[in-house]
Parts: sequence; structure tokens; C-alpha cells
Amino acid sequence: MTVVAIPAYEPDHRLVDLASALRARDPGLDIVVADDGSGVASAPVFASLEAEGVTVLSHGSNRGKGAALHTLFRYARTAHPGTAVVTADADGQHAPDDIVRVARETERSGDVIVLGVRDFTGDDVPLRSRFGNAVSARLFALAIGERVVDTQTGLRGLPPQALPWATRLPGERFEYEAIMLLNARRAGFRLAQTPIETVYLDENRSSHFRPLRDSLRVMAPLAAFLGSSLIAATLDALLLWLFLATTGWLQGAIVAARLVSATVNFAVNRTWVFGRGRERAPLRVELVRYATLAGAVLTANVGLMTLLDALGVGLVTAKVVTEIALWFAGFAAQRAWVFAHGRVSRRPASKPYVLA
Repeated sequence: MTVVAIPAYEPDHRLVDLASALRARDPGLDIVVADDGSGVASAPVFASLEAEGVTVLSHGSNRGKGAALHTLFRYARTAHPGTAVVTADADGQHAPDDIVRVARETERSGDVIVLGVRDFTGDDVPLRSRFGNAVSARLFALAIGERVVDTQTGLRGLPPQALPWATRLPGERFEYEAIMLLNARRAGFRLAQTPIETVYLDENRSSHFRPLRDSLRVMAPLAAFLGSSLIAATLDALLLWLFLATTGWLQGAIVAARLVSATVNFAVNRTWVFGRGRERAPLRVELVRYATLAGAVLTANVGLMTLLDALGVGLVTAKVVTEIALWFAGFAAQRAWVFAHGRVSRRPASKPYVLA
């Protein structure tokens, strides 16, 4: 048996139709819906679902898609321990046949998170969806070293052993799904991508995704790394000026400033940027990795600048290209290696809980 977990906020009849279609295709599926504070207008929809035998969990107020998924995962672990979970959206944009197929693939895939990925090349794909996915797909490829065709897909199959990890990941709204993808590989879970039907109803107007605000949430891990880098660069410049004014020794001021700024950068990245939702490796191990990466970045900086200069690229352009390339490489290396140490431990299922 597989649990089909559906977060829902102000759904319409399409959610009831989806539940009925899933039951017709596979009566063994346990369909669970999380009502994320939809209000009285949606009460008939949830009443119809319960009449169909669907389990409905309720939040007293709207807390976001990530919070709803947390609730669904905790329910699955408590009510059906050892069972795989497939997440799907409530707006009718996942075909029932695709949901059932992802469920079957998840059941036989072991330590693999199965992603149902859409094709964004069709003429019927809304521009905002095509553009948003193109940008996020490239950023994710740089961050995790693997291209995910559809980074925003809500159709995902999680094996039972992934649920304890998934319930501990941070994120209350749409950023939660991005955080899951960014952290899956270093937690020991491979990503499998299977094509699904691309369905956009009424230009995707039923989506509660807010393009600007929620895109910023999705990109929050990269933004945090950028903030950490800016703090380190500012501190490095200020300390260089201070040490040089105090000692008059340029080389010593450079080394001292870089040591202090690098230490601060390490501490911020370890505890804030990459520290949430993971079990840390020993401090000594991460320090050695960080120092090794810093040396490699310095060597690559010199090598790339030299190459671009030999190719006739202007100094300013060469510097900008080098810094941008190495910044993304540094983000990927710190996430995948410096502040990672393999699979997280498996914890027992949580005790029964009370929904807010």
C-alpha cells in the first residue's frame, strides 16, 4: 500500500474528482488530504472527500504548503509505518494515471525519491512556468551537480526511509520542496525522474504559487550563501584596512584579514547557511574540508584568470566571470562535501500529534 498525500488550500471539485479517479484505478491507495486553513467556503469539498473515505487533516489557519506536507508525512509515519508516500497537488494538474505510476515506481525503487517531471517545451505551457523552471533548473544544476528537469514538481514519491528525514527539513511554504531537492543527495537519497503529462488548466490560474515572493523563498538557500559571502568580503576589506593602518605590513595584513574573514564565513555557513536540517560532521573534519576547498578555489582563481587573460579577455570581465563561476562552484562544493557527511540517521516514528 502507498499513501497519496495531497496538501490543499481552497480546493474545488477537481480534488474530489481526483480522489475518485485514484480510487477507481487502485482501491488499495490510502488517500490523505491536508486542509491548510481553507475556510468555510471549501467545507463542502472536504465533506465530499470524507464521504468518499478520504482522510482529511486540518490546520486551523493557512500555514503554507511545506507545513501541510510536514503534517501529511507525520500522519503517514504514525498511521502507516513503513509505507511509501506520493505527494500530489490538489488543483487537478497531475493525471491520476501518473500518480499511480509514480506510486508503483516508488514502491520498487529503494532509497530513491521519484520525481514526476513535466515537459516545458510545449506551446500550451504558460510563460511564467517555462521561464521560472528554466532559471531554477540551471541554478539547481549548479548547486547539486545534477540537472532536474522539473524542479517545481509537486508529484514526488518518497520511500519509507525518507520520511523521518523529510519531516525534519525546514521550510513552511513553497521553499520546502526546493530544500528537499537541495538536500536529498547528501542525505543519501538518489533522484529518479519519470516523465508525466503536462496539464495546465486555465493558464495555471488555480496555482497558489506567488511568482515573486515564493520564488524568493525557493531561492533562499542561494540567497543565504550570497549573504554569507558578502559578509565575509566586507569583513575582509575592513580588516585589511585596519591591520594595514596599524602595522604597515601589507602581506601580513592580507593574511590576517583573510584568516579572520574565512573563520567567520566558515562559522556562518556551518551553523546558518548549511546547518539547518542536517546532522553535522565533526568540527575538525569540516574545518579540513573547508581549508582544502579554499586552497582549491584560490588555485582555480589564479588559473582561470590566467587563462582568460591569455585569451585576450579584459581584466575586469575576466575577474567578474571568474568570481561568479567560483562562487557557484563554492556553493555546490560546500553543500555537497564540506558540510555533508552521508546519510542522516533513521529515527523512530513520531508519537501521535495534535494539529494546530
